[in-house]
Amino acid sequence: MERLKSLGKHVQVVRELPDDILQQFDNNISNIVNLRVKAWSSPAHYLKKVLPQLLEMRAVRIAPFSNRLAQSVPSKIQGLRCFANFGALRFSEPIRTLAESMVDRMVKHSSQSGGKYVSVHLRFEEDMVAFSCCEYDGGAEEKREMDIARERSWRGKFKRKHRIIKPGANRVDGRCPLTPLEVGMMLRGMGFDNTTLVYVAAGKIYKEQKYMAPLKQMFPRLQTKDTLATPEELAQFKGHSSRLAALDYTVCLHSEVFVTTQGGNFPHFLMGHRRYMYGGHSKTIKPDKRRLALLFDNPNIRWEVFKQQMKDMLRHSDQKGTGVKKASESLYTFPMPDCMCKQVEPKNENANIGKTMKL
Repeated sequence: MERLKSLGKHVQVVRELPDDILQQFDNNISNIVNLRVKAWSSPAHYLKKVLPQLLEMRAVRIAPFSNRLAQSVPSKIQGLRCFANFGALRFSEPIRTLAESMVDRMVKHSSQSGGKYVSVHLRFEEDMVAFSCCEYDGGAEEKREMDIARERSWRGKFKRKHRIIKPGANRVDGRCPLTPLEVGMMLRGMGFDNTTLVYVAAGKIYKEQKYMAPLKQMFPRLQTKDTLATPEELAQFKGHSSRLAALDYTVCLHSEVFVTTQGGNFPHFLMGHRRYMYGGHSKTIKPDKRRLALLFDNPNIRWEVFKQQMKDMLRHSDQKGTGVKKASESLYTFPMPDCMCKQVEPKNENANIGKTMKL
């Protein structure tokens, strides 16, 4: 309730519609008119098209709801966006309770390093591997499995006329998901040794026993939600991928270093949230996968040369940790400068958010 009240200075938020308004619609919210708003609409569109109907009918629904407001809007609106997304909104109590316990356990496991740990968002689930149209080392069996997976999830999309799948070109272009082995080699090359506590955020890994083995060997203290929480604790979330992802999100949010291996909403929001939490700078490793492909595919490269390349990549990632939003970029990934003031000390999730907002 506190989080809802925190928005009170800017917009009134209610848990349910007042009775007199609900009665207008026969006490059935599905009877409320559904306004279809184009994606990335300007504030002027809402004032011109939505507000008159809202004033007339006293209640409207907007669906679909994602990406309904333009990226480029006045700074005051941008600030409110960040405040709502990173300050007022939070996960439900069951998710939050378990997620906080998991973070505490990671901190205890990493007591020798001051409670610091590395989190990795690993995208090597079967559907991700299939959609990428990349080849790994599974030969004919892998190709058959990927063909079946693509047809099951994207019926006919990859069999259309003139659709040519070029795995080699995809890899050179940096479009292939990194394997657990490649992630491990990258991190070891960057200087993370086998005592580093690593948390892997992921769904069900493709051929997990085979592909995760080398990563676990390189980082024997590796943890996942399945090792960090008990089966009884996870039982209520089984079958709900978004809720399980919320657990991963929270553990990654509080890590010393976050490693993203593929695009998507999860890393994009997380990078922005971490920048927002830590005063504009977050230790995020976003590898150059084109460069990695060339290095991994070079059979003659020496380990010392590879390590130097990884050190350079780490240095570049650290420099990019403080990111200022460009016109075409998402506010939720780059909250500076619209959502933040310059700070001397890093701010944490429990800080007074209002003091760091340009509202």
